[in-house]
Amino acid sequence: MSGENTALPRPGRKKRTNDPEGMRRRMLDVAEESFQARGYHASSLGDLMAAAGVTGGALHHHFPTKKALALAVIEERVAGAVRQTWIEPVLAASTAREGVRAVFEAVAAELERQGYVRGCPLNNLAHELSLADDEFRAALAKVFAGWRQAIADKMRDDRRVGGEGGIDPDRFAALIVAAYSGSMSMAKTTQDAGVLRECLAGLVDLSSSQGGLPAKRRRRVLRRQPIR
Repeated sequence: MSGENTALPRPGRKKRTNDPEGMRRRMLDVAEESFQARGYHASSLGDLMAAAGVTGGALHHHFPTKKALALAVIEERVAGAVRQTWIEPVLAASTAREGVRAVFEAVAAELERQGYVRGCPLNNLAHELSLADDEFRAALAKVFAGWRQAIADKMRDDRRVGGEGGIDPDRFAALIVAAYSGSMSMAKTTQDAGVLRECLAGLVDLSSSQGGLPAKRRRRVLRRQPIR
């Protein structure tokens, strides 16, 4: 037995719990939701603390400033969303093209089920914060770069096994990220997830179009996969 005098909890009183990591996660949950629904600038720290049920002291222990909180949202939550929505499905697909097609269709279906479009979390913050601060811009650019790199690397893997001989992987990745980002912005503006399906159909059409180019210069961008 220890020689310490350990007091028992008084009857009728709740034992206080100390869960700093749980508080941190709760604060990130609230901030992520508010930044997407209202924007970074319209989300005050007071409102965020009230919604998360934390004190100023508890908040500042993990996030000394609102900027620090936003950077954590970008690096942990937004990057995680891109990884879950895009990178993991593309890497797990049989080919890069199949992965891209599957992601477009899955996101469109989810937005239609949801009934509204908030837009791409990365796009939303990039539009609002990229010109506001160098650290924000660098953090957002890092997420975009990782997204493009994953698609390009998958395309390189496809080439190594004998496919996609005429495609530049980096350009393909840039096109896909730009097409998705633009279509999500349009879908948010129109509140119509069908824009993503139209974008995917356009990419498929582009892949099958001859475009008047000699055969050796033709570039296939996205090929329709057979339905199984």
